[in-house]
Amino acid sequence: MYDPVQLRTFLTVAQTLSFTQASARLGVRQSTVSQHVRRLEEATGRPLFVRDTHSVGLTEDGEALLGFARTILEAHERAAAFFTGTRLRGRLRFGASEDFVLTRLPEILEGFRHEHPEVDLELSVELSGILHERLDEGRLDLVLAKRRGPGDERGRLVWRDRMVWIGAEGLRVDPERPVPLIVFPPPGITRARALEVLEREGRAWRIACTSGSLSGLIAAARAGLGVMAHTRGLIPPGLVRVGGLPELGPVEFALLQGGRPTPASEALAAAVLAGGDRLSRPA
Repeated sequence: MYDPVQLRTFLTVAQTLSFTQASARLGVRQSTVSQHVRRLEEATGRPLFVRDTHSVGLTEDGEALLGFARTILEAHERAAAFFTGTRLRGRLRFGASEDFVLTRLPEILEGFRHEHPEVDLELSVELSGILHERLDEGRLDLVLAKRRGPGDERGRLVWRDRMVWIGAEGLRVDPERPVPLIVFPPPGITRARALEVLEREGRAWRIACTSGSLSGLIAAARAGLGVMAHTRGLIPPGLVRVGGLPELGPVEFALLQGGRPTPASEALAAAVLAGGDRLSRPA
């Protein structure tokens, strides 16, 4: 009833919230993306996206289809792997941004390990800036991390969101005093964005807490020590958005290959791209 090609297109649009970005990632024309979505909407009998000239969003039925689409595609890929008899082997060094520690990325990796038990998967969880450096140095094969900023189009876009200020419930930032910041150490990309935005707006700031671990930052924020820049869709429990501060702008997460792609790295990249909507949901 549902064409896997159309389902894959649907998932890609749902992850990027952009028909243009989806067409670029899939390597097809934008008109083809629109055609796939339209035919899928005809097959389901329901509208899947709300669209205007500036934005794309999922309808309730589109949200419902996400899980079904992922399950159908995973079954399709397992069947294809079984009947082609391919067995992937070798070492695969994968780096993931710490943003995804509390999401469902472990489920994606568990499924990959189950499908490809002979691949030696080595996982590194670090700041996005450090992952970019290690990839450039040839110390990682595949990286899932924030793009460095506007104009950075390296890799395949997995997910787009916005960055927001978060802190403990009830926290108020005094406009007459320096903004108390909870930040990763350099070369943290969110740290750089926060400082750049505040300085551009002429807002004074001070570092209230620095930690190399996300759990350390979250603990400091829950204690009310200050505010931190964070991805809107990944706000940890116990923290809320804080107003009265400059807009932080969009953030994009991408998959980047180091050197020549291997069958193992391409298989993991396909698994991450297929499950990209899970990355915007807490575990």
